[in-house]
Parts: sequence; structure tokens; C-alpha cells
Amino acid sequence: MTTTLTPGDVDRLAALDATGQAALVRSGEVGAQELVTAAITRTERLDPRLNAVVTPAFERALDQVRAGLPDGPFTGVPYLVKDLATEQEGVRFTEGSAFLRHHVSRHDQELVRRLRAAGLVLLGKTNTPEFGMAPTCEPLLHGPTRNPWDPTRTTGGSSGGSAAAVAARLVPAAHANDAGGSIRFPASCCGLFGLKPTRARVPLGPAYGDAFGGWAVEHAVTRTVRDSAALLDAVAGPAAGDPYPAPPAAGPFAAEVDRDPGRLRIAYSPRPAGPHPVHPDCVAALRDAVTLCEALGHDLEERDLPTITEPVGAAIGTVYGAAMAWILAYWVRELGREPRPEELEPYTRAYAEHGRRVGGGDYLLAVTTLQEYARAVARFFERYDLWLTPTLAQPPLPLGEMTSTEDDPWRTARHSAPFVAFPAVVANLTGAPAMSVPLYWSGTAPDPGSDTAAATRTATAADTAADTASGAGLPIGVHFLGRVGGEATLLRLAGQLERARPWSHRVPALAGPLPPVM
Repeated sequence: MTTTLTPGDVDRLAALDATGQAALVRSGEVGAQELVTAAITRTERLDPRLNAVVTPAFERALDQVRAGLPDGPFTGVPYLVKDLATEQEGVRFTEGSAFLRHHVSRHDQELVRRLRAAGLVLLGKTNTPEFGMAPTCEPLLHGPTRNPWDPTRTTGGSSGGSAAAVAARLVPAAHANDAGGSIRFPASCCGLFGLKPTRARVPLGPAYGDAFGGWAVEHAVTRTVRDSAALLDAVAGPAAGDPYPAPPAAGPFAAEVDRDPGRLRIAYSPRPAGPHPVHPDCVAALRDAVTLCEALGHDLEERDLPTITEPVGAAIGTVYGAAMAWILAYWVRELGREPRPEELEPYTRAYAEHGRRVGGGDYLLAVTTLQEYARAVARFFERYDLWLTPTLAQPPLPLGEMTSTEDDPWRTARHSAPFVAFPAVVANLTGAPAMSVPLYWSGTAPDPGSDTAAATRTATAADTAADTASGAGLPIGVHFLGRVGGEATLLRLAGQLERARPWSHRVPALAGPLPPVM
């Protein structure tokens, strides 16, 4: 293959995951510049229909390749960075807010340094809701990101730009972060694998120590389990000055993917945390996952987590309110001025005002309440290895359903609550790892696949039109919550599920058709 890529070359490379692309570079079959050029070509062709990449850095990426790349596990593989919390020196950084419209980062986060050391080539920044505070990706500054499976629907949030880019095969994997479900919700909406690691597994410095009181974590959205595990190996581990480390891993995460998980004790529940209905397709996804896990030899028992009581729910709201006030205070300090009213969205202004009313004692009392709850969850996991639910209570909602207006600034919160009714935030407040696994598509029979599936299945345009009208053909993830430090168990099970029910051959019509992966 030469640097003059044919459309067929571009699509053949796009069909590979990050591990597969890196193998081509190591073998000399493909050069890093060819991989990066192919990703840029697909992004320029498809992103106008998605709006996933809000700050392209294509020339910068090609300069990175021309300057020489380190010999790492992902040398030459193109990658995108979410435009939230993770800064890249010299690149525009907005966090989805007009307040930061013209801000350019003056430093690299430690994660960015580690991504580069792994050989990844950073193509630009992906879309996110303002300051990441909504489970949809529709900031007023950049406009909505559209779901490749149905462009009229949400990608989920807040890592929606990254998820859309990976689902559409612009890049094989992309950065994401999570302070309440923001890796896992977009993974569910876009048919991807989304692992939220244990608290402090990936450093947040130098700008932050334990953002959101330890709730925020960094990682990625990927098409395959092996990519997620290998990426975590590349970036995990404490950095100097971190406030605390994660429990040490027993070995490389990549080695866990092919290991037998043994016979796991999995609790599951179809009941959300609040009085919200669960869509039948989401219940079907859970039942399908229960059946599959039982067929794989695991012990399943219907059981709820400890109840999120009214005081626990109020404490969660207190932490989020304080976090919003902290975010704005941080940027006022960094930029040296207050935001003008028109530079913040209505929901952000309302949330920040709520947060400013939270006193120091209120916040610490909320933390105490949540730590008591976390101990109850830890006792639950003395009996069970994992807890299984739908990731979301509804399939991806139509765009505009979870946005606010000047007249109704809290509309985002009210309309989001039924969508995120299952308590993904428990993973954040306890620090435990969790994952969304794409085992089910709405309105369709499960695709059994096979370990040796060679054909890439792409939905046809006619399929997509019919599915859009009916709400069928939408990815619906299932969610597994584990023990603190227990990524190995999750990755072993995820690998087993992926072998039993492959999903990465599913490609949205917008992104295809793609050639078979041999």
C-alpha cells in the first residue's frame, strides 16, 4: 500500500480495531502516515453528517508522524481526545462552552503524554455537552453530535463525540471520561464497549487530583474488548503527586481478555433506582444478557443493590451541584474573568447557582452519606461478583429531548432522569469499575455471530430508514458493576461475551459498507 490511498484502502483500514491497525504498522505492511491519512479521509467524508470532531488537528497529527513516533503498543494508530478535562498543549479546549470558545491549552495532561508515548497519533478533539453535565451531546457552542445508527437520535453523553467517531469508524478508539456514566452511556447508545476503570487507575494530573471528589475517571470507548484492555495498560498507573493510587492490578489487563472468568455469581435487576418506566427493549436486552450468562455457566440471581434512599439521592445532587460551582470557579480563576450570561447555557447557569448554595459543611456531610452507602455496596459484593442491569432505561432518545431553554433551564435534568434511571453513578461514588457491553439491538433478534465470523455485516440504507421510523435497530447496552479494583473480572467476562456474541462486525449504514476483516 502506498501513501496514495484508494477508497478501498481507506475502508479496509477503517474495518480494523486499534490492535489490528497497530499490527500492520509493526509488520511494515502499512505506515503510520497511511493510517493517519486514512482516518483523516474518513473524518472529512463522514463527520459533516455526525459533528463528532469539533477541533480538528490534522496537520498537527501529520507533523507528529513526520517527526517520528515512539515504539509503543499503538504506534501510528489515529486517536481522538474528548474536549473535556484532558488538555493538549497548543490545541483549542472548550469543554463545550462559549465561555472557553477561544481558549487554547497551555499544558499537556499526563494522560495525553501517555497516549503519545503509546504511539497514538492525536487527530483532534471530540464534542461534549457544556462541561460534561448532561447525558446527551448537544452543546449550543458546537451543535449536536448525531448517532451513526440513527442521525435523529442522541449519542448519549458526555463522551458522545468520541462514541460517534468510533461507531462510524473514523478512528478505531477514542478517549472518554466518566463522572456518572459518561463512558458507559455513549457506549450503549452507539454500540461500543465502554469500560469505566477503578478510581485513580488513570491519573488526572497535573491540573487535577481527584476531580469531583474522586468520581471522575479517564479511559476510552472502543469497538473491541482487547483494545480497551490494551489502552488501559498503556495509560494506567499513578503519577507523581497523585492523592492516592488505585489497588494494584495483578498483571496486564490485556492478558485478562482471553482468560476464563470462572463461574461468576452475578446479581441482576430490571428495576431502576427511581419511579421511572423501563422501555421493553431495555428489559429484553437485560433478559437476553441473563440468558447468555447462564448459558456460559454463570450463576444468576435477581437482586437489587442497596436502595438509593432519599438522603443518598440528595447527597448525589449536592455533589453534582458543588462540582458545577467548582468547574466555573476553576475557569474564572484560569481565565481571569467572570462569564457573561450569554456565554453559559441555561442549564449550566441554573446548576451553578444551585451549587453556589452548597456550603462546605453541606458538601462534606453529603460525602459522609455517600461513603456510608458505598460501604453497604461493598457488603453486597461480598456475596456477588457483579451486578447486571440495562445501561439505560430507554433506547437513544431523539435529539432535543434532553436540552434546556431559557424559559425552562431544568428541562435537561427532568427529561434525562427517566433515560439514566439505572444507577450508573454508583460506580463513580464507590470508585468501582463498570462496563457497558453491546449485546443487543432494539427490535431485532440477537445476532449470534461466531468466533470465526469473517463477514462485516452492514445495515442497508433501507434497513436504516425503516428502523429510524420504528425505533428499531438501535444499540442497547447492558451494564456490569464490579468490585473496586476488579477490572480483571470485568475484562474476562467481556472477552467471553464477545467471543460468544461478537458485535464489532455490526456497522451502521452511515459508516459502511466495509470489507470483511480477515
